[in-house]
Amino acid sequence: MKSESSRRKFLTQLGVAALSIPFYSCSTVNALTATRIPGLKVGYSAITWGGNDLLAMKDISELGFKGIQLRSNILKEYGKKPLEVKELLNSHNLEFSMFSSGNANINTGNDEAVIQMHVDNAKFVKAVGGKFIQVTNSSRPKDGAPSQADLKKYAGLLNEIGKRTMDIGIQTTYHNHMHQLGETPQEVDVILENCDDDKVKFLLDIAHYHQGGGDPAKAIRQYQNRLKALHLKDVRPKGGNDAKAYTFVELGQGKVDLTAVFNALDEIKFKGWGIVELDSVPDKGKSPRQCAEITRDYLKKAGIINS
Repeated sequence: MKSESSRRKFLTQLGVAALSIPFYSCSTVNALTATRIPGLKVGYSAITWGGNDLLAMKDISELGFKGIQLRSNILKEYGKKPLEVKELLNSHNLEFSMFSSGNANINTGNDEAVIQMHVDNAKFVKAVGGKFIQVTNSSRPKDGAPSQADLKKYAGLLNEIGKRTMDIGIQTTYHNHMHQLGETPQEVDVILENCDDDKVKFLLDIAHYHQGGGDPAKAIRQYQNRLKALHLKDVRPKGGNDAKAYTFVELGQGKVDLTAVFNALDEIKFKGWGIVELDSVPDKGKSPRQCAEITRDYLKKAGIINS
């Protein structure tokens, strides 16, 4: 194992020292521990930091979360340097809980290119030490609900991605999302019913599922054998003239029945990642770290984690 001084030298070479990001040994990080749901590992997504992944690692680690979800934007600088990302995560005592691999769109005319992008991303994740990629899409028609044929076509594309990533030891997960194929519970059903259970697991985003008209707690029970991870997320109406407008907020600040969600996870004895995700800071007067503190304090008050 590298000494702390050699780690600091390595980080300095990356230009990280200039950002004053310290090394945290396993003994110095005060990791949050799930108490009520012992199999739940609580991570946090870097998305809130708007691309400043190095600061996200620092803040998420210091706040005690066990893992981090990174996005494909990190590939621009580190796509050919996965071991440097692994070193950074190790230095912050963070597990690589999930990788946002991007969209898998149907009807592009080149399914093979779409599939290969996610396979390449999976190879990066494997080299960093992660186990999972999440896949989304931007294939929803703008003029109405998608056809059953398109939902099944998307499922087939996911299935092929999942098959090929399994070959290199990485699990593909489908992430439900507003304004995408899989916006409603009924659409999610069709997609998952037409994927092989082992090739494509489910990353349930509880806020998107709620906003799409579903009951996240019911989905947890329904898909318990398929559920590999969750986005722990809250949402509230934005107000104003658009009744459908919404904004994502810190846990406990919105309309998702989080108590029911945690009860369902406890009931099924869930084992896996619950990754807090907040797409952006809802109150521009706060920093991403302050938002994460609000969520951490909520989880402590709810008896889900302690420190």
